[in-house]
Amino acid sequence: MIALRRGLAAFALLALSACATVTTLPPTPALLPGWTAAAAGTRPVNLGLPGGAVLADNVRFAGGIEIVLDDTSPLHSLSDLKLIGDAHGFISVSDAGDLVRGRLVLDRRGRLTGVDGLQYRRLTLLDGAPITEKFDGDAEGLLITPQGDLFISFERNHRIWNYGAPDAPRTQPTPERHPSVEFPLNDGMEGISAGHAGEWRVTGENGGVWDCRPQACATVTPVPDLPATDADFRVTGLDRDPSGPGYYVLQRLFRAPADVRAHLRYMAADGTLGPVLVELKFPGTTDNFEGLAAVAHRGGTRLYILSDDNTSKKQRTLLLAFDVTR
Repeated sequence: MIALRRGLAAFALLALSACATVTTLPPTPALLPGWTAAAAGTRPVNLGLPGGAVLADNVRFAGGIEIVLDDTSPLHSLSDLKLIGDAHGFISVSDAGDLVRGRLVLDRRGRLTGVDGLQYRRLTLLDGAPITEKFDGDAEGLLITPQGDLFISFERNHRIWNYGAPDAPRTQPTPERHPSVEFPLNDGMEGISAGHAGEWRVTGENGGVWDCRPQACATVTPVPDLPATDADFRVTGLDRDPSGPGYYVLQRLFRAPADVRAHLRYMAADGTLGPVLVELKFPGTTDNFEGLAAVAHRGGTRLYILSDDNTSKKQRTLLLAFDVTR
């Protein structure tokens, strides 16, 4: 997680987006037990001004929205995203310690046009008590195992906990294996994903990739001698390739005062990163992108990326879609 301080380019984009009409979401019709409905609105967004977004030849923009929230909404600071159910449902987590669920809305062409059914619930500690402290609730990554269990990674108090079924998480999670690394306080396990053979892959924000099983974590690539900083492209999101042996990776860079960028790339099984598939930067649409979900879609792969607004009026909660073909 990083709080971004922006310059005039950011405020120009905010002003442009404010011109789009906000659609207020209807009340959630059927709440699941233990969940609370969350109010929000949406407005459409595109890739912004020319010269910002750069897409590889095999990538197509497939729609985008801003999730518009009031100041007290529990939906601020969303840190990751994974798809559930029929691939229209999604589960997210905030670095304030809330679990969020909803559904994607696509038009007849399959483009992202909105979300609905937003609900949230508080994450809990091992004894079942609700999380109340930032040190315990700074959730940054999540994954769904092949067995349907929800794993959540936390930083500050670095750990991975298993909450069971995403729709009905158990109140007393169980600890799961995570890398035996001394992560910096605010640079932890930002990217986690279910693997391809029962393991789960973990990436550290300042470097390092591991494949973990209940018995141990195996190092895929070690933390570099000179760890990555905010001024480098660092991994903030991860999800497995639904049709191949590798993973898709979301990276973020921030250089003061106003250079904010995001990259989407492919990660091979051995941790090697491929060419940049998508670059987002000013004067185009960009933000603090941290969440990534990948799903098979019409013969290729649909990638969704989600930004963490840090509960700041100068940032936005953006959800963008991209289609990748091989």
